Amino acid sequence: MTEWATSPICYYAKAVDEGQCCTFLSVTVYKPPDSVSIGFTNHSGPMFASHQYTLRCDVLNVAPIGNLIVTFYRGRTPLGPGKSKVNAQKKPASEVFTLSINASKEDDGVQYRCKAELQLGPEGPQPPPVVESRSLRAAVHYKPQHQGPTRHDPITVTAGDPLRLNCETEGNPGPSYTWTLLPASLLPPNSSVLSITSAASKHGGRYACSASNAVGTTTVTFHVVVKLFVNGLKPHVK
Repeated sequence: MTEWATSPICYYAKAVDEGQCCTFLSVTVYKPPDSVSIGFTNHSGPMFASHQYTLRCDVLNVAPIGNLIVTFYRGRTPLGPGKSKVNAQKKPASEVFTLSINASKEDDGVQYRCKAELQLGPEGPQPPPVVESRSLRAAVHYKPQHQGPTRHDPITVTAGDPLRLNCETEGNPGPSYTWTLLPASLLPPNSSVLSITSAASKHGGRYACSASNAVGTTTVTFHVVVKLFVNGLKPHVK
């Protein structure tokens, strides 16, 4: 049926000598969307934490568009109430629905999608016609973040014992690491862990671990104190 604005009339005979009467029937001709797709407005590639972006849901060739409800989802969680447009057009039409989001590191890897539903009332088809988009996997870049404090209490180690410092961070892209024995002595390991097999007096001091990626840098500092033995007596701090 292609008469989108049809208004059928039902004629019926009343009592004898009262003639013929008629009633206009309310008919809604509907058509589910040809397709529903999700993406970003004016953006491609990874997002960055703490930046705002606009999701868009493109609904193609649906009628009547005034009965359409579009809902955005983050995983299985709806992002607010469904969206609709005031539109009295009966013929199939296409529409774009948008939603602003603030990206965070917790959004990295989540799946966004949108659902278009024709709500035609209790006399319409049940359940209502629904067409969903494919899922859109989000990639969010953020600077390295250390799970613990960035400044640690002094770490005391006895001479000859192993020393292990850990400044592991979380970031996207994955961070690279630089260790420095302050003020300016660069240390070779390019990893989140600095290991010294046998601590000596030269290993005492302040260490800085810098974790860097394309978004930024986070620095963690450690203060190491090495205890030395003197003539086999109780160690003293140096």
